[in-house]
Parts: sequence; structure tokens; C-alpha cells
Amino acid sequence: MALEDYKKKRNFSKTPEPSGDTAEVEKRKTQKSSLFFCVQKHLASHLHYDLRLEWNGVLLSWAVPKGPSIDPADKRLAMHVEDHPVEYGSFEGVIPEGYGAGIVMLWDRGSWTPETDDVEGSLKKGDLKFTLDGFKLKGSWVLVRTGGYGRSSSGGRGAGDGRSWLLIKHRDDWAGPIDITTFAPLSVKTPDADLADILAADNPEVWSGNPPAKGGDTGTMFRRIIERALEIREENATASPAATSSAAREDSAKPAATRSTKPAAAKSVSAKSVSAKSAAPKSAAAKSAAKPRKKR
Repeated sequence: MALEDYKKKRNFSKTPEPSGDTAEVEKRKTQKSSLFFCVQKHLASHLHYDLRLEWNGVLLSWAVPKGPSIDPADKRLAMHVEDHPVEYGSFEGVIPEGYGAGIVMLWDRGSWTPETDDVEGSLKKGDLKFTLDGFKLKGSWVLVRTGGYGRSSSGGRGAGDGRSWLLIKHRDDWAGPIDITTFAPLSVKTPDADLADILAADNPEVWSGNPPAKGGDTGTMFRRIIERALEIREENATASPAATSSAAREDSAKPAATRSTKPAAAKSVSAKSVSAKSAAPKSAAAKSAAKPRKKR
């Protein structure tokens, strides 16, 4: 069973993650749509990015600790993990406890095309070349296994030797010396949302002072995100229509001379980084730094 490992690791009465709906797989088969890919930014016991490629009714998945790089000089470690259900490709939210507890952002999504007629053979060989067409990641890429064969005695991918792969960007018009995770850090599902916004929309107090990570850089990141999420929730409560109308009623009840004549404050916009959409066009820096060469 393709999703057996995925389901064993999760308690679906406590996690909002999809359990794996076979109806969704059948629906996509009848639609004959292009193959889906996504990258999810996941702050859990450590920050990492999960690359997922749709294949044979599941999402083949690799955890990339440093995130994808569009610089061909970078060889990013990608750990092959359990297959995920297709509907996981639209998941964004908070995992309150258990396996993978933390915050998940849908960082990129789009379609992918194998650059081979034999995907299974390429996976077995440990050399899968493919093209991405997402909001942020585009062009030609390769996943190269660093050793061994990625099947356990039970036949599951990524469960035995050969879990370690490298994710490398090929030299093309979509490559360049740009840190894409810093250049375009926000969600492609929720407009202009960062991890704090996602937590604020759920429950900033979900961990009650006991976040999935406490020490090191990850623990510091959690504390800052939780603090910011609490601030966002407070700001949203203050700016809610109910609060605004209540204030207006109180003001109208005052004598005319004491009423506030100041215009309503403009909505504050935090200085967030570039949105996902701005990452899609070819940048001049990337284009000039990426003269096509032979693929690795």
C-alpha cells in the first residue's frame, strides 16, 4: 500500500493533514491533467522544505533542509521520505502535535514534466531529470541519489538505503545566483502570508509555551513567530468590523464638541518580502548569470 508509511506516522483525529482520499486520485486520472508538483516550507523540529512530485497516484517526497536553490553551483541535500497523498499538495496550516508538529506553508506549486520516458527506471537508477513550471521554481532540474538503491526489503521507497539525494538546478534561463527562498519567502496559497500569518489564522496559543522546538535557531524562530502571530491576532481583533462599529456608536453618542474628527487610520502593511508572483518572471540577474551549458 503506497501510503502505508504515511498513515502509520499520523493520528488523523489530531492532525489537519489529509488522510489520503482515493477519490481524489481517481478524479485526477479522469481529468488527465498535467503532473503536479509543490514545495512546502515546514517549520517543525527544524526548518526545511519538502519537494513533492506527483507520480502514480501519490506525491513522491524529498525533504530539503536548506531549501531549493536556483544556482547550479549548489547541490542541495534532499532526503527521500514517505510518499504523501495527492491532496497534500494543497495543504497549508498548523500541525498541533505528533509527527511533523509545526507550521506548513505552501511555498510553491505548479506542474512538472519528466525529461525521461522511464520515470520508474530513473528513480531506481537514482538519476531523475525533470522540468518545473511553478510560481518560483522553473526550468530543468535533476535529483541524483548519492548511493545505494532507494527501496527497503518491503519495497517502499526511501525506507532503506539510498535515502540521500542531491537536488541540483541545471543551467538555463531560470538559473542564477539568487537565494530564491529569501527573495520570495511567502505563501502561494494565502496572499502575502508568512509563517506567523498562518499561525495567527489558526491558534497562536496552540503549543502553550511548549513549541515543537525550544533550543537553537529553530527555537528562537518559533518564539519570534509565535509572538508575531499573537500580535497579528490582536491587530485583527482591534481592526475587526465589530470593534470598528462599536467604536463608531460610542463616538456618535458623545456630544458633538467631543467627537473625534480624525480620519480612520490607514491599514498598516508590514514590510514583508517580495510576493510569490514577483518571483515567476525571469530576473535580469538570473538570466545574465545563466548562459545555457551542458547539463550535469
